Amino acid sequence: MHRPRNAALVACAALLLTTVGCASKSETDSSTDGPVRLYGSDGNMINSFGDEFKDQNGLLAGMKGTTPLTPLSDDFKQRLRSLDPDLGDFVYSGESYDAVVISSLAAQLAGSTAPADIAKYINGVTTGGERCDTVDACLELARAGRDIEYRGVSLKRGGFTDVGEPSTASYATLHFDSSDKLDDNKTEFVGAGDESTTTTKRAPTPRKGASGDDAGAPLKIGGLLPQTGDLALANPPLEAGAALALREVNAAGGVLGEPVEWIAGDDGTNPDKAKQTVTSHIRAGVHVIIGAGASGISRAVLPEVVAAGLILFSPCNTDAGLSSVDDKGLYFRTAPSDLLQGRALADVIMRDGSQQVAIVARKDSYGEGLQGNVRAELEKAGVTAENLKLITYEPPADAESSLDFTKGAEEIKKFGADAVLVIGYGESADVIKALSKAGVQLQH
Repeated sequence: MHRPRNAALVACAALLLTTVGCASKSETDSSTDGPVRLYGSDGNMINSFGDEFKDQNGLLAGMKGTTPLTPLSDDFKQRLRSLDPDLGDFVYSGESYDAVVISSLAAQLAGSTAPADIAKYINGVTTGGERCDTVDACLELARAGRDIEYRGVSLKRGGFTDVGEPSTASYATLHFDSSDKLDDNKTEFVGAGDESTTTTKRAPTPRKGASGDDAGAPLKIGGLLPQTGDLALANPPLEAGAALALREVNAAGGVLGEPVEWIAGDDGTNPDKAKQTVTSHIRAGVHVIIGAGASGISRAVLPEVVAAGLILFSPCNTDAGLSSVDDKGLYFRTAPSDLLQGRALADVIMRDGSQQVAIVARKDSYGEGLQGNVRAELEKAGVTAENLKLITYEPPADAESSLDFTKGAEEIKKFGADAVLVIGYGESADVIKALSKAGVQLQH
């Protein structure tokens, strides 16, 4: 579980500031006197983020942002809570569930647990066959050698594209209330993407009746999820979604006549920790790895995963650049590209009438990628470069260290921003606290 960061700790990483464009106000004008709207993205628009503000109750009130999220049924939430009664967030739980289910269905259709065989069927599981939307029904069809089109929790409209990611997505606009918790009554959903980009390539003919040792069973799936580190606050729904899928797949008879095995693993929101976990999974004979949590961590471990011939299947990577990464056909994700979230975030900001926008992002492929996408969408909507300020920061070396964002907060105040978008994980709480300390009046 994620432990709230101790603000008294000295930051282990120096702040790296990168400014794009010049303020339209005078460089000597340091007045941000009016209220400043605060925005977030999928890395911090979750209930557990509010736990970082126990010493400054209500600081998040009025903050809004977007996250990939499909409206979840009460039944699905109840099934998750049967595994984790204290579950307070559901972000990426559906994507995690679907990643495990799709992997299992692909192995059954392939009649093999060999990762290269499974990979050939993953895209096809989501398109072109007989539609099914439950584990029971889909596995029954797959065992009979029938081509299927899985529609699960997060995958509702289009199937996967040629590169193994959703062609369409649903985004939610979320709002924090005065208790630093998300107000479900204000949540709005909007669709994004294009079903016409769904792959038209056919998977090989399903193998009927393969089972047991001849097929390499049991299927072994390894976790590479953020049990620790800056993204640990997002881990509970990811773990719950994967655990629920595993339970339901095995309750439906498993894959290739055997129960699917789950081998837990931590990515630590840290490349070194993640690589240690991948090495452990390789030694354990894992076929599919579910993760990593952060896009940058997936980038770091992907060469080793591919070299070992395994599948990396992330429920929450959104870095648009991963769509074109050299993965030898072994990388997949149920989370949509940030090209879509960039449009959704820019739309939210523009609808509020913001004129002077600062975009703060952690310095990694996720933060800088989404920052660039939002910037491009805002400029398309008419916001000039002079009215945009981009700042990046080096994340702390570990989850127990604080980020010193004093200089960045002062720059934003001097810039005269009327809107600040913060793209980050748990450490982005330090950005918001620094803004408040600098005298930036956050709109509540």
